[in-house]
Amino acid sequence: MKEFTAKSLLGIKFLVLANFYTAVIVLVGGSLLSVSSDFSIFEFNSDLYGALDNNLQMMMVYLAVTEAVIVGYSLFTKSHQLMIAVGFFLILMIGSIEFYGEINTIAIDSNFYLFFLYTGVSHMLFGVMATLGKPVEFKNHSDNVHE
Repeated sequence: MKEFTAKSLLGIKFLVLANFYTAVIVLVGGSLLSVSSDFSIFEFNSDLYGALDNNLQMMMVYLAVTEAVIVGYSLFTKSHQLMIAVGFFLILMIGSIEFYGEINTIAIDSNFYLFFLYTGVSHMLFGVMATLGKPVEFKNHSDNVHE
């Protein structure tokens, strides 16, 4: 029974890890493809004009660059707990996009909501898995005190 539990946990970890990297690819790829009207997974409202024209598309490009930098930093430093906060902020983007649409009185593509929900939850699950997977170490702080 213990072997079955260990294999199940290993399988769950693999699924969470594969889902996380899929979410990263979806986030970066979907964000970068948003600048192309032919390949974008989002429909941008043509009511935007002037200073707002392409504003949302540029935000998506910045999001892709930021995601690449944060994931690179996380992999380099092996501090994957950071992904909990990243996921939380991605989920908060749902409200931000809704607010953006209300302020500019434009309709926002419903794919944005699913996009940010999926990527946010995936990041949070990965961060939680990484946090739970590491044993908590209690250091003896008296070793650091110099008399």
